[in-house]
Amino acid sequence: MKKILSIFYLFATASTTSAQATDGGAVLSPGKLRAKGEEAMLGGKLDEAQQYYKEAAKAEPDNALNHYRLFRVHNRMKRYAEALKDVTTALTLAPTKQDYRKAKIKLLKSLGQCEQALEELGALEGEEELKVDIRMCASEIEAAEKAIFDKDWQAASQYLGSVLKRVEQATDLTFQRAQALFHLEDYYGCISDLGRVLKAHSSHLEAYELRGDAYMKLGEHDMAITHYRECLKMDPEHKGCKAGHKFVKGIEKRNKKAQAFFDEGKYKEAIEKWWESIKMDVDHVWWFRFLLLKIVKAHSKMGEHDKAIEEAQKHINHMESVEGLLALGEAQIVAEKYDEAVHSYRRAEEIAPDDQKRNCQQKIKEAEVALKQSKEKNYYKILGVDRGANKKEIKKAYRELALKWHPDKNADNKDEAEKMFQDIGEAYEVLGDEEMRGKYDRGEPVFENQGGGGHRGDPHQFFRQHFNHGGGGGGGQRFHVKFG
Repeated sequence: MKKILSIFYLFATASTTSAQATDGGAVLSPGKLRAKGEEAMLGGKLDEAQQYYKEAAKAEPDNALNHYRLFRVHNRMKRYAEALKDVTTALTLAPTKQDYRKAKIKLLKSLGQCEQALEELGALEGEEELKVDIRMCASEIEAAEKAIFDKDWQAASQYLGSVLKRVEQATDLTFQRAQALFHLEDYYGCISDLGRVLKAHSSHLEAYELRGDAYMKLGEHDMAITHYRECLKMDPEHKGCKAGHKFVKGIEKRNKKAQAFFDEGKYKEAIEKWWESIKMDVDHVWWFRFLLLKIVKAHSKMGEHDKAIEEAQKHINHMESVEGLLALGEAQIVAEKYDEAVHSYRRAEEIAPDDQKRNCQQKIKEAEVALKQSKEKNYYKILGVDRGANKKEIKKAYRELALKWHPDKNADNKDEAEKMFQDIGEAYEVLGDEEMRGKYDRGEPVFENQGGGGHRGDPHQFFRQHFNHGGGGGGGQRFHVKFG
């Protein structure tokens, strides 16, 4: 039997995580176990040290030193709940040990439990600086709790911020500050605090919900859905996460439907759908501002220029921003209010961060070119398209206008029709060619020896060429245009 036990102890000694250690075949005493634990601690082998101290505490459960040593290793391992239990046990067994009491008070403070730490101060000798710190911490927590009750979120955030500078692992207080920051619409600060909460407690469902809500308020809907889903994995019936997930999916569904209408040229329907999405939560400010810029573009596409400018101005009046000013400038360009567009773009450049200034400067230049061209021959105006029109829209406009103003169809006002027909052909020649359109938009001459007279080709030949499928190249079906 002794031989079997000896073999067992030898095997246990070889294991780095062994709970039973031997010294020449004999089980180690509690004192030896503590010594081995200290050696492991010094070597950074915290798991091994923990096992030695646990064995010592099992052998001598009434020895406060064993529990205090366990507290030290658990504290180093950042297993604070176990560390607090260990030091409390040690202090219960040795209530006069000042080192133990001081250690417990410091741990409570680091966990943000300053009210509990305050209860321990009466039995602590000296340490006046620590006592002042604990009293201040407890006072600020009390003030923060009152501010939260009164919904004074600014005061709550300030008090909690001060407390969190004194503590280390106060996840409850960090969560409370995240709530205050959310109410203050500091969503980035809220997300940052909740990241620390979830790092310490990965199953904190309310933190997932609130972080999802903060991402939603910022319009980062994919991240919001990710957090709601993580919450629902752990609790499929969590009311807050279910509601948040359903809401985000709902407004995104309407946005996608509206965008599909917009892409199909159904601008009125798109505007209606975007307003539906906005009205699902009128307090979702970021979403309102994001969709309002889309609504501005839709009104411009419909030719409702005054309405587009009105909605863009609404965006700026709510809160001035670079994107809002650029949208206003674009709406003013389409409305041919070029002077006003230049002003809007210049204001955007004034408030733009460095990485957006170049884009604003380009917009100013384009508006100045448009202003200059408006006083000369404006090809966009001739074809009746806005400056952002695509090739398909330009070609469609040319075909309709060329048919309308063909001299053969306008016998009663042939001179006017001839001039209009030529201008229409010239406009399409420039805007239908990517390189020439780029030069025109930059304010550069588009024809050689241009002196304001435009192209010199035969507009009738140009018309016949471009009324063939394939743009006049060989082989396509011809349009046979008959007038009268």
